[in-house]
Amino acid sequence: MARKVFFSFHYENDISGVMVARNSGAFKSVQEAGFIDAAAFEKVKLQGQTAIHKWIDEQLHGTTMTVVLIGKDTLDREYVKYEICQSINKGNAIIGVHICNIKDMRTQQGSHSGNIRTQIGTRGDSPKYFNEVACSIHDYINDSGYVNMGTWIEAAAINKGK
Repeated sequence: MARKVFFSFHYENDISGVMVARNSGAFKSVQEAGFIDAAAFEKVKLQGQTAIHKWIDEQLHGTTMTVVLIGKDTLDREYVKYEICQSINKGNAIIGVHICNIKDMRTQQGSHSGNIRTQIGTRGDSPKYFNEVACSIHDYINDSGYVNMGTWIEAAAINKGK
């Protein structure tokens, strides 16, 4: 089943891994997969935080799945945390996919893995960590993401009743 998926990632640090995941064959087109043009985001950034939040909310509209492509610093990013929290609020199924083992196009090196135990928000007085809100967490290279990303998305969506 085709699903509208929102992808959350740290553009500046992780674009090489993001592009590999994007081209994995699990998606018909960049538009359908929810990959965002960097130029569009840069234009919105100039308008301030309220505009960025509004823009993210619009990008999440109609999605049932959020895939967080996890690089070294991804889960520490303010807007990634916002995207995850908004995904939780709208009831999206969320999966994490480590992309640190994908070699950078320029350096041909991987990076350190992001900490899935990063706090992304709170509920009441209790902190919420990414590994607690994600339906599943995978490694793109070690878990054959090229072949399995669509299966991971579908399984999480079904598990979440989406």
